[in-house]
Amino acid sequence: MSRLLLATWLMLTLAARLIAESSTPAPSVPQAASKSPALLSPSPAASANPTTEQLVNSLSSADLQAVITLLKSNFTNPDAITDTELNRATIQGLMVRLPHGVMLLPNRESAFMEGPSAFYSEILGGHIGYLRLGSLNSANLQALDKSLSSFAAKKVDALVIDLRASQATNDFAMAAEFAKRFCPKGKPIFTLRKPAARQDRVFNSDRDPAFRGLIMVLTDGDTAGSAEALADALRFYDKALIMGQPTAGRAVEYSDLPLPSGKILRVAVAEIVSPEGHSLFPEGVKPDLPVEMSMVDKRQIFQLSSEKGMGPFVYEAGRRHMNEAALLAGTNPEVEAAETEQQRRGRAPE
Repeated sequence: MSRLLLATWLMLTLAARLIAESSTPAPSVPQAASKSPALLSPSPAASANPTTEQLVNSLSSADLQAVITLLKSNFTNPDAITDTELNRATIQGLMVRLPHGVMLLPNRESAFMEGPSAFYSEILGGHIGYLRLGSLNSANLQALDKSLSSFAAKKVDALVIDLRASQATNDFAMAAEFAKRFCPKGKPIFTLRKPAARQDRVFNSDRDPAFRGLIMVLTDGDTAGSAEALADALRFYDKALIMGQPTAGRAVEYSDLPLPSGKILRVAVAEIVSPEGHSLFPEGVKPDLPVEMSMVDKRQIFQLSSEKGMGPFVYEAGRRHMNEAALLAGTNPEVEAAETEQQRRGRAPE
């Protein structure tokens, strides 16, 4: 068995256990649609009759104007079809059809991002480094550098990078600094594209990576904003496998625009584009290996790990296809999937 395949299996096992809820598979949690309904393609096989969304999307400009005119002159409650109500309906509809692209906040105080999340690191299994990056800020970047230096001295040859505590920020320059620790020098990490201003800001790596080895990235719906850009860059350049759940789909730069009442209109004014040219908004980053875990359990484990470490929470997840017998028999589909994924991205097994 190749050394790379064995190391990959060890990382997959540890990562699966780190995000496993218990030995019993977690119940399926419905995921909110990350794509605007306006962009969804009709599925003829799904239903013989078109949905309301499909009908609305099929209306021409003339149809839309006719609908408003007919409603104003025929609806039983004229007060519900005033210009003010129509404007309210328009705003509400835009917020639904442009998820994470348009938000209405009650006041300026509520516009501030969440408080910072701490950095955490640990060595698991003797040679696998676990890094929970937390908030992508300068303090945690310094902590990352310290941990990577320590890992090098201890012969750590694989990393599990946990981005499930990395909430949304607009600081993509800082996200690029984190990525530089892993991405090759001289390469574009990602681009911040502002279509309205016809302006692109390309973030490039200007230093050699501090780590060269296997990388597994853990993500979920709390992985948002600049952390999504980091996850995508790690997958593109380091052939990292992403495990967990889809990210938030908020890899954008927001502008907070004040309204006369004091409320805030938050609008996505720029989006992150990957090195291969695709936007991360509003789809987010999809995992290579989907694994479910409740947010409540995850946050409890994160809280307890500051006292006990992550070691006590690394346990068998009860996944039949994730065991040594299957691996030795050559029938482990997740290992095969990992090897196939790495080959597809250009990393051949040793």
